[in-house]
Amino acid sequence: MKSLIVEDDFTGRFLLQELLAPYGECHVAVNGKEAVAAYRMALEAGRPYDLVCLDIMMPEMDGHEALKEMRALEELKFVHSTAGGRIIMTTALGDIKNVSAAYQALCDGYLVKPVDKSKLLELLDELKVLKKEHP
Repeated sequence: MKSLIVEDDFTGRFLLQELLAPYGECHVAVNGKEAVAAYRMALEAGRPYDLVCLDIMMPEMDGHEALKEMRALEELKFVHSTAGGRIIMTTALGDIKNVSAAYQALCDGYLVKPVDKSKLLELLDELKVLKKEHP
C-alpha cells in the first residue's frame, strides 16, 4: 500500500506514519499544496497513492480544497473517484458541516483525531486498501 499522509502537525504525521508503515510505503506532505503536487506526480508516474490521510486545518491550502483538487486530477486522467485513491479525512473537526463537506467532495472516510489504530484499520479493511494481514 502506498500512502500519503497530509498533516501540518509533526506529532500527527509521526503517529500516522507509525500506524501505516507496516503496510507499505509512506510519503508525507505538510500542507494541501504539497499534497496536491505529490498526488499529481504519483498519478502522472503511473504509481498513484492507494491511500491519503488528509487533515483539514492546514496552512496554504486546507484539506477540503486539497480533496477537491485531488479528485479533479483523477477526473483529468479518467479515473472515477470510486476507482481512485482512497482519501480519508483525519482531523480534529468532527462537526456536521465539515463531515458533510468532505463527503460531498468525495472523501472515502472520516476519522476524528486522535486517530484510533483499531478504527483506522477497520476503515482500511472496509475500503479494501490493506495489502497484507494486520501485524
